[in-house]
Amino acid sequence: MSLPSSPFLAACRGETPAVTPVWFMRQAGRSLPEYRALRAEHKFQELITNPMLAAEVTLQPVRRHGVDAAIFFSDIITSVQSFCDGVSIEPNRGPVIEAPFRSVGDVDRLKGFEPETHVPYVIEAVQRAVAELDPLGVPLIGFAGAPFTVATYLVEGGKSKEFEHTKYLMRAEPDTWRALMDALSEIAISTLRAQVNAGASAVQLFDSWAGILSKEDYRRFVLPWSSKVFSGLADLGVPRIHFGVGTGELLELMYAAGADVVGVDWRVSLVDARDRVGMTPALQGNLDPVALLGPPVVAEQAVQDVLDDAEKAGGSYIFNLGHGVLPSTDPATLTAVVAQVHRATQR
Repeated sequence: MSLPSSPFLAACRGETPAVTPVWFMRQAGRSLPEYRALRAEHKFQELITNPMLAAEVTLQPVRRHGVDAAIFFSDIITSVQSFCDGVSIEPNRGPVIEAPFRSVGDVDRLKGFEPETHVPYVIEAVQRAVAELDPLGVPLIGFAGAPFTVATYLVEGGKSKEFEHTKYLMRAEPDTWRALMDALSEIAISTLRAQVNAGASAVQLFDSWAGILSKEDYRRFVLPWSSKVFSGLADLGVPRIHFGVGTGELLELMYAAGADVVGVDWRVSLVDARDRVGMTPALQGNLDPVALLGPPVVAEQAVQDVLDDAEKAGGSYIFNLGHGVLPSTDPATLTAVVAQVHRATQR
């Protein structure tokens, strides 16, 4: 279904929709009581690998908040985990890799990924979610981890603060780095293509840790492979969103990778972001998630400040947070934000 009335897809295409569209990163889960009820009965991994449960979590924020897009519920490491031994997601730790990837031989472990074989549950979950979203006119956004961010987990063995092994590998072992990024690019392309073929109307590439890099390091060690992913999706004709945390200085390069929509976090204004990427791409963001934890009047003013900034910036715009919904966020506040944005931007 083309969803011609979707304000989210219209904004992605550079058009002016009837209202500014709203969705929230990490809207699927975390703060919702209905999600917590599922988590009380099912492990996180089961939510991801059970198509019925994954689709249900994806749909929950649409039903509760009336957001203009759903984001597919998955994890940044799901595709790799599906066919690589020793890769897991641990409570309160995130991705854990028993044997970190630090040689060309290690990269061989990433060969042979086939979505239909290794993540059929993802394909079915997308199909289930889209079947319920299409009659509502709400698009589904496909999800994948960017090659660099996934590489940091594989090389470091999990989360890291200094990323010392990753930065060493980039500079000291360029052949290994290129092989690793090539392999992860192909996995990201296959993952996102499978989701689009199953019905997703847009895709977002999450490069959560790109902000640890200088502009020159990003240009040399990341941009070629982010570009490869976006190029590998170009023929599908769906909007491509690029998002990273702390990437204000990288926005121009992240757009150059091939994005139609550039995500902006709260550390840089939308006006500055527009100056850096030009008028062509849509901007997405950039409310500080912490602003939603205070009294309603505080959240309302913060939302209005972002909308004012977006108006000054000009061009197409999608309201979102500058990162994910915090678990302590009151769901009623998120619902109120959606209503406020729609009310304030009615055209």
